[in-house]
Amino acid sequence: MSVRNFELEERIVSYIQGYIDEYSVSPTVREIATYCGCAPSNIQRYIDRLTSEGKLNRLGTRQFETKLNDSPMIHIPLVGVIACGTPILAEQNIQTYIPMRRSIVGIGEFFALTAKGDSMIDAGIEEGDIVIVKIQNYAFEGQIVVALIDDEATLKRYYIDRKNKCIRLHPENKKYDDILLKDVLIQGVATKIIKSLE
Repeated sequence: MSVRNFELEERIVSYIQGYIDEYSVSPTVREIATYCGCAPSNIQRYIDRLTSEGKLNRLGTRQFETKLNDSPMIHIPLVGVIACGTPILAEQNIQTYIPMRRSIVGIGEFFALTAKGDSMIDAGIEEGDIVIVKIQNYAFEGQIVVALIDDEATLKRYYIDRKNKCIRLHPENKKYDDILLKDVLIQGVATKIIKSLE
């Protein structure tokens, strides 16, 4: 490896980071090699070099993490019932805290909710799942939001119904109808789901 391929190094680190973000484990050397179109032995040499330079951390013999995955932990509050007029992170709302790496959730302030019911199952959100929500009072069309309706937080996909001049909250389950509202109080946008495998 007389000529150093910095572009390939960046692709390796970027692929590992993206894979960990999606699957919570690092890819194998063979998977990295397939993605980069290189021989596994060549990728292994690059991984050894990146590890020795501190750009990758080795976890055991087959797992790696980037410096982004080695970022600080934050503690996301898991909140219960959210009522109108009560701040999301009011002490009475917080049930516990969920530790997560900042690199996984990104920049911003977050809270978590336990999903109830089956109105979002076609979006992969089932009862009992923990939904990580970025706190903001706006959303783009198609995003899944936490909205307050009649003093109760609901998780729905957000659309603007320009024909009827209202907000349309869409459940991801054909059993349920859309909710049409003149206005809606958005508490945040769902960004990730934590599932139990039990």
